[in-house]
Amino acid sequence: MNFDLTEDQVAFSETAKQFAEQELAPHAAKWDKEHIFPKEVIQKAGELGFCALYTPEEAGGLGLSRLDSAIIFEQLASGCTATTAMMTIHNMATWMIASWGTEAIKDTWCPTLVTGEHLASYCLTEPGSGSDAASLRTTAKKDGDHYVINGSKMFISGAGETDVLVVMVRTGGPGAEGISAVVIPADAPGIIYGKAEEKMGWNAQPTRLITFEDVRIPVENLLGNEGEGFKFAMMGLDGGRVNIAVCSIGTAQRALETATEYMKTRTQFGKPLAAFQALQFKLADMATELVAARQMVRLAAFKIDSMDADKTTYCAMAKRFATDVGFNVCNDALQLHGGYGYIQEYPLERHVRDVRVHQILEGTNEIMRVIIGRRLLADNDNLIL
Repeated sequence: MNFDLTEDQVAFSETAKQFAEQELAPHAAKWDKEHIFPKEVIQKAGELGFCALYTPEEAGGLGLSRLDSAIIFEQLASGCTATTAMMTIHNMATWMIASWGTEAIKDTWCPTLVTGEHLASYCLTEPGSGSDAASLRTTAKKDGDHYVINGSKMFISGAGETDVLVVMVRTGGPGAEGISAVVIPADAPGIIYGKAEEKMGWNAQPTRLITFEDVRIPVENLLGNEGEGFKFAMMGLDGGRVNIAVCSIGTAQRALETATEYMKTRTQFGKPLAAFQALQFKLADMATELVAARQMVRLAAFKIDSMDADKTTYCAMAKRFATDVGFNVCNDALQLHGGYGYIQEYPLERHVRDVRVHQILEGTNEIMRVIIGRRLLADNDNLIL
């Protein structure tokens, strides 16, 4: 068991860190304040392969492991949380198209998705079904050699700005077995985009409701076979939970570093804050929990790469723990700045706003506890080794 990064992983990390420091961090505050979706910068990330990290090589992606990808996303998130989160969603949708799309669909979309020239949104959540994905109601009914799509999707990242949608729809009866996945051009006739939601954070990416009214797509736009959509969605959520967890870790690492530097320079009662033992203890706890969260997330990514039978449980554990730790570290970093942490001249309040949603996305942390609890109560006692 070797916890050291390989030479390749170190190189990936350094490249991502350099991109974050040069292309993301200097603009993150402006993007947040002015609600700018930096598509051109995401395309620059695509030129480095960051838009198709684990997409198979035969489809033009880098074909990296989920662990490699997690290391890269962590560094990118240190530059801009919201933009990196959007890139993780694009990566997931691109991977799905490349993995289960027909040759025609892959030929149409993969060349431009892997480079970031075109961007993808993932559409699972509905107004009446969030964590209960198996209850979704958007329908796809066959009409000759087409599907006709009707329904709506809610809280869709990038909606209205992306080029293609991976949409979970109901092609069969109730429950998980009736769900399929389809690819829909974002400008298809019958698609209606709602207003951009005014959010607490993640302001560097738009979030909208999408309504489908008799949207027609060829049957070749189906991913895999009918009835496999829920399986694809759950596989996507395993990776998505790791991705959103590392976004929390990368942001929290930046917050910890910012607070550490601030404590060295801020003087109170005749000495720097760093000289106060109580504040040293606070930094120690923040760093310790952050390291623990990072290792748990990397373990979960390893479980996905190894196709471990319990990968879903480990991903739920990692997402629950890391997003809670990420928020707490960012919040503590803000507190260490006192009043300065609350003003927008400093990045701490943005970090807190951006990571808060990670405790809700990809299944709330309460749902993560349900997944973990059910697994622990199962007959198999080999989970914790």
